[in-house]
Amino acid sequence: MIALLSLCLAACVQLAAQSHQDSDPGMNQTESAVSGLHDFDFLVGQWHAHHRKLKQRLANNHEWTEFEGTLSNQPLMGGYSNVDDTVINLPGAPYRGLALRSFDPKTQQWSIWWLDSRTPSDPLDPPMIGGFHNGVGTFYGYDTVKGKRVRARFLWSNITPTSGHWEQADSPDEGKTWETNWVQDITRVR
Repeated sequence: MIALLSLCLAACVQLAAQSHQDSDPGMNQTESAVSGLHDFDFLVGQWHAHHRKLKQRLANNHEWTEFEGTLSNQPLMGGYSNVDDTVINLPGAPYRGLALRSFDPKTQQWSIWWLDSRTPSDPLDPPMIGGFHNGVGTFYGYDTVKGKRVRARFLWSNITPTSGHWEQADSPDEGKTWETNWVQDITRVR
């Protein structure tokens, strides 16, 4: 399974490199004017990531684990999608993940899927869906915590050319209350 994941990652990187070379010349004025299409352009490149993660989700827990990682993002499909290769150096249990994002020009929203190297043969979860408004990206979906389906939210904020902030939160009550369980601050390496 790890070999399959590695092959998938290698293919994505190769496609990303080719897409990156072709993306600007192939983009016409109509595509460049599509609202929301360039929302994740800031993320293209190499990043250092500082993570803070709750030790237990939805357990009234206030203990955080802090650790480092990296994130490498490449555009695909002329900017209509992009992919992250993320290294998560969780103490005692490092792993990798792949975030795939795809833009729907009809709804002007992004969908985000996650592939985790710890469970490479599991089906992908339904995507987180949303977009950016006034510089903040908000994406909603569902996750499973302790066997229960919960509402999930991603937020992107404080975005500059050299930094950004991402956080994940869960809601056990369909969005009435939220518990932030993972925070990631990124700093551009190149």
